[in-house]
Amino acid sequence: MPWIDSTILILLVYAAAVAVGIFVILKFTKNKTRKVSNLRLFVQFVAVIAVFMGLFIGPFNTPQSPWAPLGPAPRDNLIGANFLGNQFPDGLSVPILACYYPSGRTVTCPIWQIQAYIFPFWDAGVRGYGVFYTTTGLEKLGIVLGSIIVMSLVLGRFFCGWLCPFGLYMDLLTRIRKASRRRHLSFSAKSNVRLRQFSYIIIAVFIILSVIFGSQAIFGTQIIPGTAVGGPQGTEAGITGRINEPFCLVCPVRPLCSLAECAVGSMSSSYVFGLVEGPLAIFGFYVNSPNLVVLVLVTVLALAYRRFWCRICPLGALTALFSTFKPFKQIAMMKLQKNEEKCTKCGVCKRVCPTQATDVYEKKGGDVTESRCMLCARCVETCPYPGALELKFAGKTVMKSRNWLE
Repeated sequence: MPWIDSTILILLVYAAAVAVGIFVILKFTKNKTRKVSNLRLFVQFVAVIAVFMGLFIGPFNTPQSPWAPLGPAPRDNLIGANFLGNQFPDGLSVPILACYYPSGRTVTCPIWQIQAYIFPFWDAGVRGYGVFYTTTGLEKLGIVLGSIIVMSLVLGRFFCGWLCPFGLYMDLLTRIRKASRRRHLSFSAKSNVRLRQFSYIIIAVFIILSVIFGSQAIFGTQIIPGTAVGGPQGTEAGITGRINEPFCLVCPVRPLCSLAECAVGSMSSSYVFGLVEGPLAIFGFYVNSPNLVVLVLVTVLALAYRRFWCRICPLGALTALFSTFKPFKQIAMMKLQKNEEKCTKCGVCKRVCPTQATDVYEKKGGDVTESRCMLCARCVETCPYPGALELKFAGKTVMKSRNWLE
């Protein structure tokens, strides 16, 4: 098929560009305390392109898109229909925040899936968003949580530090602040702990709300009248027809991603802005007033506090839950290790951590990976004592601190 040939060509060019970029950064970055940071920024951009590859291979709802000659997007080929017997048509559950990427078919935000499979897609046999669900809500939730657990055990919050598109947005805001020569602000130790706790409160709230909305399908009775699933598409549900996924209504990622897709011509602006219904959708379904308010607020706070959103991100919290808390921590493959004998308590690691993780400084030695640690390796990069800090995968050293003072 012609579109397959164009896809292979694009992937080969993409892979070659990535290889050249990595070589150039590792070979020609002279500042030893910035080499890994520069590499990480490059990998983040590479990951965004990979996540949104569908943006450049065919259009979404835009027949006149400049990308249309490249043919159908990978997102238009349902993974469930093609490979899993139509058992899981919404794509792989990858623990990074990037709304509607790519159109919820190849890979999908797990937070959206957790909510949607409780309400409105709890029952098998319901239709929604162009697919037909043949599995029950429990089965779909099992697949989602199983995927998150496995990926968390393999890479942990490496997803947050190196691969998450919204994490890249947070880092770009930090660079803007640095360019303006303004110092960052820091939370107190107690406030920083509370922010992490708040992320789990967010998880609890959106799950409870989803259960309340889906009570008809789950318990056979409506806790809130007017929440029964119905309608020609199977997604309409009376008063909750516009709030199927409660967290998505306030998630700052959705408007950012939708606007970016419109900007490159991959998503129709009429589709994004054309569904104006009530105060929850002043601009439209994908870019609405609550989302924009939260996005602006998070942006302002991220300009002042490094990686602000990552401290309260519910998806980051889930990833941390399955990689940095017992019993998962014992079998997690990606770890930050500290050698007590080589550490002099200089405090550099504590100062450079973008989320103010403290175990790397306060713990004597051993595995110092914690829930706030995004495995960005900034502490390893800046530590001036050889071998004091090491980033390890499956027991093998990926990188270790070096004497950059020489």
